[in-house]
Amino acid sequence: MLFFSFFKTLIDQEVTIELKNDMSIRGTLKSVDQFLNIKLDNISVVDELKYPHLSSVKNIFIRGSVVRYVHLPADAIDTALLEDATRREAAAQAQKAAAR
Repeated sequence: MLFFSFFKTLIDQEVTIELKNDMSIRGTLKSVDQFLNIKLDNISVVDELKYPHLSSVKNIFIRGSVVRYVHLPADAIDTALLEDATRREAAAQAQKAAAR
């Protein structure tokens, strides 16, 4: 759930989504769900010459299972907060495992 919470903080930020079929799509993140399905507005395809049929598309829904990478703006990431949240989640999982 850490990544879901993290992506929720990036709503209305410009992101680039790289798909498993090697297509990259840039747009404004409008929503994300627990399956990391993503909705982007004002999209543009990074390699428009290769995918001209997408030039007229303005918004898109991307299924989480087809996402390879999400490229984020460096200024939108609070690295210290993300590291702290990662440590807390790892500690909680270790505590659950020890309780079994």
